[in-house]
Amino acid sequence: MNKSSFWLVVPAAGIGQRMNAECPKQYLRINNRFILDITLSRVLDSLSFKGCMVPLNSQDQWWPASESARDGRIQTCVGGRERADSVLSALLALEGQARNDDWILVHDAARPCVHPEDLNRLVVALAAHPVGGLLAAPVADTLKLASDGAVPEVCETVDRSRLWRALTPQMFRFGALKQALLLCLDHGQSITDESSAMEFSGKMPALVEGRPDNIKITVPSDLALAEFILGRQ
Repeated sequence: MNKSSFWLVVPAAGIGQRMNAECPKQYLRINNRFILDITLSRVLDSLSFKGCMVPLNSQDQWWPASESARDGRIQTCVGGRERADSVLSALLALEGQARNDDWILVHDAARPCVHPEDLNRLVVALAAHPVGGLLAAPVADTLKLASDGAVPEVCETVDRSRLWRALTPQMFRFGALKQALLLCLDHGQSITDESSAMEFSGKMPALVEGRPDNIKITVPSDLALAEFILGRQ
C-alpha cells in the first residue's frame, strides 16, 4: 500500500470584521510580515507536505504582494462565504492530486503562533487513528453559563473537567473530510470547524493536547500578544 501523503489547507477568504482594519486580518503585519505569510511558512517548514491549497476571497487584492505568492509549494483557489465552503473548495481543487486516504491538515490563517512541536505531535498521535483529530487545549478557567439580557447573570457554573478548546490544525483523511463537508452542506448544517463536520457524519475525532499559546488573532489586542509569543518561541 502506498504511504499516505500530507496536504495543507489554509482558508484565507475571510474578512475579519472584528479587527476593524483596512484589510483582512491575515494581511495585517507582525514584524513587517503578513500574518498569512508567517502562518504558511511556519507550518510548511515544520512538516513534509505534498502540497498546500489556500482558498482566497474572489476580491483579494493583497495576495500578489505576499511572500507566499512566490512559494512553489502553494496553490490557490477561490474560497467561499463560510469557512466550510472554503475548505470544501480547496478539497475539490485538490481532486486528482490527493488520494482519498491522504491526510489533510486544515489550519487557521490567523494562527501564526502554532509551534512545530505541536505539529509533529499531532501527526504522530493520529498516524494510526481511524478518524483523525485536532489540536486542542483543556479549559483552564472556571466557566459560567449566562442568562439572556442586557446584563447577563450567572445561571450555573459549568463542569470544565471534560471541556477542551478546539485549536488547529485539524487533521482528517481527504475522502472522509470531503464527504462530511458535502453531507453538512446537503443538510444545511452550520459548522464552525472540520471536527464539527466529522462529528455530524457520525465520527469521533481525537483530541491531541496542544500549547495554549496557539492563539487565533481575532481582535486588535491579539496582534501585540502574537508578536510577543512569536518572540518568546
